[in-house]
Parts: sequence; structure tokens; C-alpha cells
Amino acid sequence: MPEVALLSAVMVGMGVSLLWLGLLMPRRQERVTARLTDYTVRPRTLEELELAQPFVDRAIRPILRALARFMLARTPQNALEQYRLRLQYAGNPLALNDFLGLKGFGALLLGLSGGLLMLLGRQPPLYVILTLTAGAVVGFVFPDLWIRQRIDSRRRQIERALPDVLDLLTVSVEAGLGFEGAMQKVIDKWQNPLTEEFARVLAESRIGRHRREALRDMAARCNVPDLTSFVAAVIQADQLGVPIARILRIQSEQMRQRRRQRAEKLAREAPIKMTIVMVLFILPVMWLVILGPMVPRLFRMLGIMV
Repeated sequence: MPEVALLSAVMVGMGVSLLWLGLLMPRRQERVTARLTDYTVRPRTLEELELAQPFVDRAIRPILRALARFMLARTPQNALEQYRLRLQYAGNPLALNDFLGLKGFGALLLGLSGGLLMLLGRQPPLYVILTLTAGAVVGFVFPDLWIRQRIDSRRRQIERALPDVLDLLTVSVEAGLGFEGAMQKVIDKWQNPLTEEFARVLAESRIGRHRREALRDMAARCNVPDLTSFVAAVIQADQLGVPIARILRIQSEQMRQRRRQRAEKLAREAPIKMTIVMVLFILPVMWLVILGPMVPRLFRMLGIMV
């Protein structure tokens, strides 16, 4: 009888132990699997993919797209063409839809911000409306001013780079390179808007487009008179069979002469600009320093006389 009780107790103990091990083993296996998962590549969830994107793409760009659709539906076609041309002249820093969305977003943001500030300051309703309208107008017009500044900056960069580029083109062609090879030499040496346009011309030529058409499109995209003159001379030389090296030499001399004339013009305009600055900013300060100490004495004299 004691042997039976002892054997039963041993069997119960072994059963409980096996049951306990059976319950623990899956958890240990789950821990091992979890650790292995941490060190292995697993597919990313949709939420993780969205959070991996920049904040602008997640929050701002959808608003810009909605505003762009709203602006596209209410902007005349000729105005859209003007915006497209300006973006092209600026080097296409933004797509047309993004630009329109930026105008709408700027108007909405500055308008609401100005109106909210007036409301928090407990200003009269007229001031709130005027501030809201002024902020909306500034936000709507500011992208146009930014694009205009980009156009002027890009045009100046092309005008400054063109004489040096023509010199290198001339030397390369006279050394035996073809016109495309000389353009590639320029692209390898410098990095500026003009060489970017040259790279686009070469890319279009390599996919089968005629060089004349690619050059004409480059002149139309840049809208720089000096570059347009250079492209017209190259196309004319290509049509008439004139040696391209001679045309490049003539164009290089003309561009250097034009750059010198522009520098002389800026030098002639400098005294006028300096005079305006002196009249507006320097002379008032000088008069204040000179006549300032006399003002109290003058007031005392007038007080005595009165």
C-alpha cells in the first residue's frame, strides 16, 4: 500500500512537471522567434511606410494637391500658360500643380494667421477683415515674386557663364573635338544652369532628336538674348556648312564685348544708386548728429521769446 501511494505521488509529480514544461516551452519558443524576428528583415506595414515619409509629404503635400485642384479649376488658360512659362524660365523648380497649390496655401495661411492675430488682439471687425485680406494677397503674390527672383538669378548666371563656356567650346573644337564632344567637355568642367541645359541637349540628341531642335528648345527654355543669339549662329552655320570653330570664335568675342559693356553700364549706374542711398539713409543721420544738440537750445529760446 505505501508502495502504491509512493508510485502514485511520483506519477502525479511527473505529470505536473510535464504539464508545466509543456506550458513553458511555447513561451520560450515565442521569445526565441521574437528575437529572431528583430534581427531579420520583415515586410514593413503600411503605417510604418507612411511614417517613414517626410512630414511635408505626409501633411503638407495633400493640402497642396487639394488647393492645386481648386486653383486649376478657377484659373484661366492663358494665366496657366504664363505660369508654365515662368516656371520654365526659372528652371522648373516646381511643377505647375505644386506652384498653384503653394499660392493657395500661402494665401490661406497668411490670411487666417493675420485674421486670428487681430481677433486675439480684440481689434475691430474692420481691422480683422483688412488684415485677413492683406495677408491673403501677400501669401498669394509671394510665390510669383520668388519665381521672378529665380528667373533673374538664373538669367544672370547664364549670362556670366556664357563667355567662358564659349571660350572652352572654341578651344575644344579647334583642338579636334566635335561640337557634342566640346559640349561634354564643358559639362565635365563646370556645374551651372547653362551646363545643365547643355546636358539636356546632349541627352535629347542621344535619343535621336535633331540637334537643331534641341538647341532651339534650349534657347526657348532659358529666354536669354545672348544664348538665343549663340544658338541662332550655330544653327545657321550648321545649315550653311560654315566651320563651327569660326562661328564659335566670333560668338566668343561678341559675348565678351557684351559682358564688358554690361559691366561699364553697372559702373555708370553705381553713383546714382549710391546717391539715392546717401539721401535716404546717410544724410538724415548726419543732419541729426549735427543739428541734434541745437534742438534743446532752440526750444528754450523759443520758450523765452513766447
